[in-house]
Amino acid sequence: MKLKFFLFALLGVMATAQAQNAGSVSGKITEKSNSAPISYATVSIKENGKVVSGVNTDDNGDFAIKNLALKSYTIEIQYIGFRKYTGSIILSDNKKTATINIALEEEATQLKGVNIVSDRSTIEQKIDRKVITVGKDLTTAGASASDIMNNIPSVNVDQDGKLSLRGNDNVRVLIDGRPSNIDPAQLLKQIPSTSIKKIELITNPSAKYNPEGMSGIINIVLHKNTNNGFNGSYSGGITFGKTAKYNQSLNLNYKTGKVNFFGNVGQNFGTYQNDGFIKRFNPDVFQKIDVLNDNDSYLYKIGMDYLIDDHNTLSFYTNQNKSNGKGFVDTGINYDDVTGSDVASIFQKSKYSGPDQVGTYNLAYKHIFKKEGHTLDFEGNYSDNKDTQYSTFDTQTINNDNTQNNVVYDDYIKGTRKLTTLNVDYVNPLNDKTTLEAGAEARITKTDNYYLTGNPFAALPVSNYTYDTDIYSAYVTFGQKFKKFSYQLGTRFESYKVAANLNQGLEKFNDDYITLYPSAYFTYNLTEKNTLQFSYSRRVDRPSLEQTKPIREFSTPLVTSLGNPELRPQFTNSVEINYTRTLEKGSFTTGIFYRSINDQISRILYPDETDPTGNKQILTYTNYDHNTSYGFEVSFNYKITKWWDIQPSIDFSSINQQGVVFAYDPVTQTSNPLERKVTVAAFNGRMNSNFKANKRLSFLLFGFYRGGVDGLQNNSKEMYKMDIGSRYTLLDNKMNISLRFNDVFNTMKYSFDSMYPYAHEGQFKWESQTVYLGLTYNFGGAKIKNLQRKQREDNTSKASGGGMF
Repeated sequence: MKLKFFLFALLGVMATAQAQNAGSVSGKITEKSNSAPISYATVSIKENGKVVSGVNTDDNGDFAIKNLALKSYTIEIQYIGFRKYTGSIILSDNKKTATINIALEEEATQLKGVNIVSDRSTIEQKIDRKVITVGKDLTTAGASASDIMNNIPSVNVDQDGKLSLRGNDNVRVLIDGRPSNIDPAQLLKQIPSTSIKKIELITNPSAKYNPEGMSGIINIVLHKNTNNGFNGSYSGGITFGKTAKYNQSLNLNYKTGKVNFFGNVGQNFGTYQNDGFIKRFNPDVFQKIDVLNDNDSYLYKIGMDYLIDDHNTLSFYTNQNKSNGKGFVDTGINYDDVTGSDVASIFQKSKYSGPDQVGTYNLAYKHIFKKEGHTLDFEGNYSDNKDTQYSTFDTQTINNDNTQNNVVYDDYIKGTRKLTTLNVDYVNPLNDKTTLEAGAEARITKTDNYYLTGNPFAALPVSNYTYDTDIYSAYVTFGQKFKKFSYQLGTRFESYKVAANLNQGLEKFNDDYITLYPSAYFTYNLTEKNTLQFSYSRRVDRPSLEQTKPIREFSTPLVTSLGNPELRPQFTNSVEINYTRTLEKGSFTTGIFYRSINDQISRILYPDETDPTGNKQILTYTNYDHNTSYGFEVSFNYKITKWWDIQPSIDFSSINQQGVVFAYDPVTQTSNPLERKVTVAAFNGRMNSNFKANKRLSFLLFGFYRGGVDGLQNNSKEMYKMDIGSRYTLLDNKMNISLRFNDVFNTMKYSFDSMYPYAHEGQFKWESQTVYLGLTYNFGGAKIKNLQRKQREDNTSKASGGGMF
């Protein structure tokens, strides 16, 4: 009933009365050089500088605007690549119609190619987000979106490809404003860096956005292709490490009349290696781990946009992803120095394989009202994820008396996840200073997981786990702009229900709650080049399927990883203050933030009670008590000379954590719970410097430093590296060749030590030192036709066609 109330209220807001007017303006727009008609040129009718009405010309260059009041107007006609026309018209009782036939003159410089990319990236602070426009310096960073993320201020990527923002991995990743059912670590490896237009860091999202993700949202905006005719781009590259990795993608677009067809296909494959060790003290146990991942993934997307008329657009696409990964983990454990132990060593070979397949289907409708910025969007999205994993564990134990025994068992996991999302978004600029936004969303997730384990020659016991969520929400935001001051207030109402079930009722867990998520933004322009911003929002991190699934995810002879179905949601109240200064040759941004966190979800390692030796551990998740966090960030973008610019940035975050760890007592050989309170501080620094040798050749120097972090359970050591790269442009800017040497001095590694649950230290290395060679080629490219899609591209919650995902 509450959802219905919000929907009826939303429809009530949208109902407006339309005045009856008597005047009209019509005409034809052509090219001055050859008299050819210009389709989709923008025709605007203005009164005192404010847009009253407007349309796009049709395929024949004709337009007609009706129902205009009888008075004087200014008419503007614009089309990319041509000089803007401005004129006057007068409608009166004696002259109720006006005919305007205009031949537009071409600009001296024509746009070429599919994507227009600046030499260097820029950073802009907007009211609710920081926008990094991706230039050639970032696309030189590597083949995929994952490769360039560590170049972005406040963003970190670990050795497994997992993202964190401001030191926290509770971050939500969107592609063109939409969530993806693909794991972000895998998804980012499949998006070519050359397909990215900009990256938006929404660290304090408004009520308009789904409230999930404590540290905010990373939205990756891809290039949109709106050229008439047939055009596209190809991107391919090779990464040389211990072995070669390959990636390639093809982006095609065909625009004719009112229909735009688009398609993409991408492939990413190669073998990735990493290794490490964990050394335990008193007693001494040495564990060495070698990991090899053989990945092969494919993705394709096809879709179309249909421009019904100047005010209505219908879009459809399907996105299909399939990956066939194989993982090999060799674990060797040496007990030679353990007094009284019957075991001398253990060696385990484990293999993980199985296809993952995700299919997404999206249907969107957009209506553009006559008033500029007045829009209505409906969108339906269905995603079907099928995940299969076959695991084999072969464990050989050698005893001190030289006797041996082998244990072989298999794991089989089959999971399905079906996500249905329906949403409506409405934007109404009530006047030139006031904007009202409202919307509603239904998000229904159904999951089913089967788990089999045992000796491959015996009957396998079966486990079944379902985890279903139903989320219904509605939001409203209201904003106003004045000369120097602007604000936006909003709130989101949400009903959330979760039902978990293990083995048809053996264990059940249910949660059902209703809550509000308010947000507020205030911006004050101190001067034309100095802006101060304040924001507040409430966020939630709900336990994911992987965090709650009480099914073994992976296992070594000493550690077993599984989920906790009784995890509670984590709620965060966040406050930020940001300052932006525009300089003659760059910009400067800085900000501070504070977060209050309840029931923080985090990893925990504790003794396996079923193990009589006391050596085995369980790796799972738990809720910690109330925590607080604060931090700051500073970024600078400055062009020193015409050929040299620098982009340094630093960020610092600190979080107060309180929780329970387990401490091992070697005398009693037992592990006891211990409550700890610690302050976890993290510091990151980056320096990106670009050198332009000439119009075609440029060089890149990048440095990165991450300070050590003392955590609740583990203490990680510092990390640092340096990259160098170059980029060469040819064929009239249609082809680019990139070369990058990552981690020149091979210094990147993850080292740690801890006293919990026992004293130990460790280190892991991956293929950080690599050489990447990439090529991008843009082909086709007629003159760009303005399909009035600017609103869709600049507003991430709106429907958009084209792009990679």
